[in-house]
Amino acid sequence: MPILPSKSALLHMRFLFSFFLLPVFVFALSQAVTVRPFSAILVFIAWHLFVYPASNGYNSYFDKDEGSIALLEKPPAVDKSLYWFSLLFDLIGFVLGLLVSLEFAFCTVLYGLLSKMYSHPSVRLKKNPVTSFLVVFIFQGAFVYWASLAALSGTSIAEMWSKEVLIGGLICSCLIGASYPLTQVYQHEEDTRRGDRTLSLLLGIRGSFMFSGMLFLVGVILVFFYWEFRGSIANFWLFLLFTLPVGYVFFSWFAKVFKDKTNANFKYMSRMTLTSGASMLLYFLTVYFRSFLNI
Repeated sequence: MPILPSKSALLHMRFLFSFFLLPVFVFALSQAVTVRPFSAILVFIAWHLFVYPASNGYNSYFDKDEGSIALLEKPPAVDKSLYWFSLLFDLIGFVLGLLVSLEFAFCTVLYGLLSKMYSHPSVRLKKNPVTSFLVVFIFQGAFVYWASLAALSGTSIAEMWSKEVLIGGLICSCLIGASYPLTQVYQHEEDTRRGDRTLSLLLGIRGSFMFSGMLFLVGVILVFFYWEFRGSIANFWLFLLFTLPVGYVFFSWFAKVFKDKTNANFKYMSRMTLTSGASMLLYFLTVYFRSFLNI
């Protein structure tokens, strides 16, 4: 095993991509009845500095993309250090998880295993559009939300279960799932060449946009019911406010793609991903501070 990761390995681990998954953690942080500060720090570090980058790196190692991928317009060639350090980062994430709870550590392992099955040639879930979507939909969204909420609260997932907890997880899954096919619309040629059958390939470029729009609408409805049940309907109106930039970028991009499919490219995908990620992060941070300040 190499002593240090190569520059290529560090780039493929795409640490900044964790930013786009940060809203799930912040939402859990805002909804935890009691938060153990030390556990909150460990949960954040485990997911965002180790488990997510390990997943990115491991998948990149087996994908060996030649075209643009999320946050890397021109990905460098992968090397063996990427493989070993992705496994090392998974191990560190697990050890950090043990410092929180055995259940949380198990959750990091389960997430890591499924992320490896996503791209490993012996399984390669990416060849099945429905299965691969469901893995991302459930495990990057609801699963991480439930695992984080329990870990932050110092309890188990089973003990904290309620309709609000269920809906909160589904909200995260819908927001993550709505972005998922849009990250694939510019990769159809490379995915076809590799023999992968992604959800976006199954739906087509325009179908990917329609699917994303409908799933996001489901998420909006769930957000309404969540805050209605919690007696904080003002947070729903804030959600609509924060999603205005997302809607603008989405419909502007869709209009361009409708006229010319070549606009389904890395540039517009990056703009969409950055806008949605930043908007959702700002929204959930606002929810957190409103909760923290009791306003």
